[in-house]
Amino acid sequence: MLNSHNKNGVKMKFTKTLSLLMIVGVLQGCATAAVAVFASGASIINDRRSIGNQIDDQNIELTTFNKIANQKSIADNTNIHVISVNGSVLIIGQVPNQMLKNQVNDTVSKVEGIIQIHDQMRIGSIISVTTQAKDTWLTSKIKTALFSSKKISSANIKVITENAEVFLMGLVSQKEANEAVEIARKINGVNRVFKAFEYID
Repeated sequence: MLNSHNKNGVKMKFTKTLSLLMIVGVLQGCATAAVAVFASGASIINDRRSIGNQIDDQNIELTTFNKIANQKSIADNTNIHVISVNGSVLIIGQVPNQMLKNQVNDTVSKVEGIIQIHDQMRIGSIISVTTQAKDTWLTSKIKTALFSSKKISSANIKVITENAEVFLMGLVSQKEANEAVEIARKINGVNRVFKAFEYID
C-alpha cells in the first residue's frame, strides 16, 4: 500500500498523464476518446478509495485472473469473474460442480491483500453470449439511473450484472446503499439485487 507522499506523487503523475491523453485525443480529432479518458479519470479522482487502494484492487484482480487462468480445470470449465473494491472481493459466474467452486475459492483466498470474499458463484451451465449482452445492457441502464440520482455518489458504486442478478459494491453510506438498491430493483429485467458494500457511517 502506498504512503501519503507516494500517493500524492501517483495522483500528480496520473493527472499529468490524463491531461496529455486528452490533448492528444483532441489534436487527433478523436473527441469521443478524449471524453472517455476524461470520464474515466474523473471517476478515479472522485473515488472514495485512496489511489493506493485503487491500485491494490487492480493488482488483486489481475493476480486472481492469472491464477485462475493458469489452472486448466478452472479455466476450461468455468465462467468466473473476480471484482475487488477496497480489498473486498466478489466472485461471480458459473461452475459445473461444488468441487470446482471450492477450488476457485481456495485459489482466490490465497491472493495477498484480500480482506474478505463474497462468494456468489452459481453451480450450473455457463451463460450464453446473448445473456452476457443483456447483462451488459442492464449494467448500463443501472449506471445511468444511479448517475441521474442526486441522493448518491454514483462514482463510488460499482455495478456488476451476471445472468440478470445485480451486484453492488463500493464505499457508501447506509442511505446511499438503500437508494442504490431501490434504483437497481426498479430496472426492468433485473431479477435480484445483492449488496456487497463497505459502509462509511
